[in-house]
Amino acid sequence: MVIPFVLLISSCEKDVLNQLPVERTQLNDIFNPKDKEGTLIDEYLSGIYSQLPKGFNRISNNLLDAGADDALSADISITAVDKFKTGQWGPSNLPENPWTANYSAIRRVNLLLANIGSSGIPDVKKDALINQSRALRAIFYFELLKRWSGVPLIGDKVFALDDNMNLPRNTWGECVNYILSECDDLKDKLPATLTTGDLGRMSKGVVLALKARLLLYNASPLYNPTNDPERWNAAAKAADELIKLNTYSLESNFGNMFTTRNNKEFILAYQQADNTSIESLNEPPGFRRAGQGMTNPTQDLVDAFPMKNGKGINETGSGYVANDPYKNRDNRFYLTIFHNGFSWLGTTIETFTGGKNNTKPGIGTGTKTGYYMRKFMTTSGSDAAFSNATHNFPIFRYAEVLLNYAEAENEFLAAPDASVYKAVNDIRTRAGITTTIASGSLNKEQMRLLIRNERRVELAFEEHRFWDIRRWKIASDVLNGNLRGMRITQNSDNTFSYDPTVMVQQVTFDAAKMYLYPVPYTELQKNSSLTQNPGWN
Repeated sequence: MVIPFVLLISSCEKDVLNQLPVERTQLNDIFNPKDKEGTLIDEYLSGIYSQLPKGFNRISNNLLDAGADDALSADISITAVDKFKTGQWGPSNLPENPWTANYSAIRRVNLLLANIGSSGIPDVKKDALINQSRALRAIFYFELLKRWSGVPLIGDKVFALDDNMNLPRNTWGECVNYILSECDDLKDKLPATLTTGDLGRMSKGVVLALKARLLLYNASPLYNPTNDPERWNAAAKAADELIKLNTYSLESNFGNMFTTRNNKEFILAYQQADNTSIESLNEPPGFRRAGQGMTNPTQDLVDAFPMKNGKGINETGSGYVANDPYKNRDNRFYLTIFHNGFSWLGTTIETFTGGKNNTKPGIGTGTKTGYYMRKFMTTSGSDAAFSNATHNFPIFRYAEVLLNYAEAENEFLAAPDASVYKAVNDIRTRAGITTTIASGSLNKEQMRLLIRNERRVELAFEEHRFWDIRRWKIASDVLNGNLRGMRITQNSDNTFSYDPTVMVQQVTFDAAKMYLYPVPYTELQKNSSLTQNPGWN
């Protein structure tokens, strides 16, 4: 028996953790041996689910991607997420700090594991909830690991107030092995497929996707300084195991899946009630609906989108025209970026200087770059009002798994094989690119650059770029200097002139310390056994 989907929607809106805090609700009430249905247990577990990564505009109404080289915040002041790019962060000033939240979620899992045996629910349901909880815990540990590297592992322990909680950090390798062991043990204990009512729940696909992503990180330059090829091989095999399940596939339309709750590409998405938050925060200003235009993609990201024929804009034969820069681009470009001349709900977007969607500088609601984020938005509604729509943040989706496989297999082999070309071509073909990449036409280094670019455009604004530039150890290259935007001028004959060299934000990244988050100062004060990450002392 699994928890109904409608319950999860309710928990996300009301926050069951606030309704049923462990400190104020007796555990013997939640795990009551007389309660054969387990209603409070279901709500308790839904509260744990509500602590999964939420994505979207979660950092002071900004995307995490605005802390990388793909976007800026439209706010006129330095926002929390901007600090990642301006060097204004440290142990006492961390723009995003989920340390406590993830350990709180891990504690709640451990409380469930320690007490569910005394409940009155059937054993089959007990096992299902135990397996789901352990899978959730593995995700929470990964969220800690990718930010701080090795963190304290506490197993199934539930600490009492008088317990010694001065725990040292485990190593990166110990944490990786722990999460892997949980994934391997759970993969055949969780359902292979989910019904519509169980969307957003743990499944075999989820733990395999987590394993594939974890092993990809483990093989990457930041964590694999000797470039051990067997780490890449393990990552490729993990992704291939999920691919061969034949449970998931690419949606035919790149845009539809982000506003469709039940689709064949999402492996796990953070479930929430239909809403208008994405549109309200990110739609260009200038409509009566008063969109805030918070996320301004950079010219650097825009230039990464290839042409429809698959060539980069600077490649010979691409067909790119500087005075008509948005013509014949990859379909994903139009589904990701609002640009000058874009038709949106019957209205032409104007981001040129003086245009109706490019407000005067200094009021914090216009675009700093000439662009706004389009991805995730519904096309329902009118100029006057938004319509509620599905916006479930993709935590794992199949396109990422294909790219994980392609990257790992390419790094393992001396030269990319047919399987690498197929994974990349499948994604590009879905994007409307008309020419496939011929097998044998690229060497290993060329394929590496292509795969990295594909990750950037395919997974834009899904919280991958922020981590990819760290695990590849290129953040010091792309986050030192200036990020670019587009200045568009309307000519007297109503044509436009485009200047893509406008510097919109000066960025800095200290490679000596910024590849990992600093351990929060408050945690160091509470736990004398914790050590700080290099460079942050």
